[in-house]
Amino acid sequence: MTAPLSKDLRHRLIAAVEDGQSCRSAAKRFGVAASTAIKWVSRWREEGLADPKPLGGDRHSHRMEAHAEEILGLIDKTPDITLMEIVAHLEAAHGLRVAHSSVWRLLDRHGMTFKKNSSRKRAATA
Repeated sequence: MTAPLSKDLRHRLIAAVEDGQSCRSAAKRFGVAASTAIKWVSRWREEGLADPKPLGGDRHSHRMEAHAEEILGLIDKTPDITLMEIVAHLEAAHGLRVAHSSVWRLLDRHGMTFKKNSSRKRAATA
């Protein structure tokens, strides 16, 4: 992923537009795409912000963390429950649609691992 363009460039472009230059001509002057200039100026006018938005990171785990105690309780009650059964429970009980990978990441954050049953023997290789 590329890094965001500098704050200085953003401020200079916005200042040029505020001084009467069009977004497209300011974009050409500063060497950025016209759509980029339009978005920067629009965000400046609506929110008063010129700094780039944060990149990356997890912005959705809070949805799952809100139900963490319930999910961990389900696993305590039913140790052989599958990820797909947990997903189905969340949708039925709360209307929350999530992928099974989201449930897996929640369990991983809480230190839950699923090991193969050591008493089960592997199939013999041919």
